[in-house]
Amino acid sequence: MAIAAALLLAGCGDSGDGGNDKAVALSKEQVRETLPDGEAMPGWKESARPTAVQMDKLYRSQACPIKGNAGCENSRFFGASTFRHNDNAATVTFLVIAYDSEQAAHAAYDVLWDGYYGKRAGQKAKAFEIGSIGDERDARFGTSGFIGEPGAVTQTRVGTVLLWTETAATDKRGIDEEAVRDLAAVLAERARQAQNGDTPSAGLDG
Repeated sequence: MAIAAALLLAGCGDSGDGGNDKAVALSKEQVRETLPDGEAMPGWKESARPTAVQMDKLYRSQACPIKGNAGCENSRFFGASTFRHNDNAATVTFLVIAYDSEQAAHAAYDVLWDGYYGKRAGQKAKAFEIGSIGDERDARFGTSGFIGEPGAVTQTRVGTVLLWTETAATDKRGIDEEAVRDLAAVLAERARQAQNGDTPSAGLDG
């Protein structure tokens, strides 16, 4: 995915400070740690390592690619990681935008879902439930390829961060709603752990 590739070029590093209360603004390192890594994704191969960058004009245009980069107001950091499944050629990209407050993340939620991310699973994609993860959540499952390959997108808010999973497969049976729910739940739980001041450790069951 272009976003993940662009982030890879930027590298990653430490920045800012954390906190022990919920809904804190995450540091750049906490954003990177929120993104699942190889240890959290048994059965998947890391194709773009977890990377976080400070939000600037370039990354706002990638993270919030709508008029005026709406939805990126008061954003601090942007992160991504990408995996490919070893068996079925499914791919998933995890994305994170970290904001300076819970209010800023909440304000951006509908702007980004309605304006861009909610359309990423195709025009005929249908909404489905992903459980009670996060403070806000949405998901759509449809087709992302030319011959009906499945694709799905989820968006979740956990405190001060917005989170996405974008999943696709070349095999029509490569992904299903249950697999998408599991991926979204892992990312949301890792974000919750980071905001609680813990090192994110949530992962898929082997």
